[in-house]
Amino acid sequence: VNFYKRFRDAAVCVVLLALPFFFLNANLKDPTRINTVDRVVLQISAPLQYVATQAALAVSSIWQEYVYLVDVRRENDRLRAELKRLREASGRLASAAQENSRLRRVLQLRDTSEGVFLSAQVIGKEVSSFFRVVRIRLDRGERDRVRPGMPVLSADGLVGQIRRTWGRYSDVLLVADKTSAIDVIVQRSGARGMLKGTGDDRNYVCRLEYLARADEVQPGDQLVTSGLSQRFPPALVVGEISKTIKREYGLYQDAEVTPAVNFSRLEEVLVMTAGSRGESLR
Repeated sequence: VNFYKRFRDAAVCVVLLALPFFFLNANLKDPTRINTVDRVVLQISAPLQYVATQAALAVSSIWQEYVYLVDVRRENDRLRAELKRLREASGRLASAAQENSRLRRVLQLRDTSEGVFLSAQVIGKEVSSFFRVVRIRLDRGERDRVRPGMPVLSADGLVGQIRRTWGRYSDVLLVADKTSAIDVIVQRSGARGMLKGTGDDRNYVCRLEYLARADEVQPGDQLVTSGLSQRFPPALVVGEISKTIKREYGLYQDAEVTPAVNFSRLEEVLVMTAGSRGESLR
């Protein structure tokens, strides 16, 4: 039994070693000199070579795809990191551009308006349950000679007036506050009325009262301070009429007014410390 087993193993080894030789010899021989054995070997080896070739190509393709995908993934990671960096840089540039635009408008207002102004930064905002700003806080106060009643302006128009001060800080009473009252005129027609804040938690809205019934007003008319009171100098933009309310009887008509300033976006303001004639506002 052992003899036959050893003979079988030896025969298998010889065949396995001989087959590649015959295949190689038949494939490398000049086609004009091949014999019958070579033709048999070629016929047998052709399908095997085809299968081996296709398998090699498949493995090679898979390997190339893997290497390619690894390179692509690395490139994608690099591009994503670069895109993130560029977006952050773009965001910083956009923020800087917006800030510069705001500051230029504020500086232009200070340079073109009569009076003495003190620049201030909005450092705090009190908001309602509907996320409407109801009061703002500035980084200027008693130490900067800021006093209650001084007008506060932005590049868009009148923000309100200083309500209280302490140390280096002050709070601003906004135009839309329910305790605010400002004597105004309609810029187009010269009609005069009293602009009062509504204190609406949902919208920035004021109400124009004591407007003579015969006065011509319409939505879109701009309101400016009249200058008749001691509090505000004339011609400060306050807001725009959004709706008129004329009753069937009575001496007056009312109007709803949208403030000129979007209080939610305030960043920098000017405090008018002296009026157009140079006198100190108190």
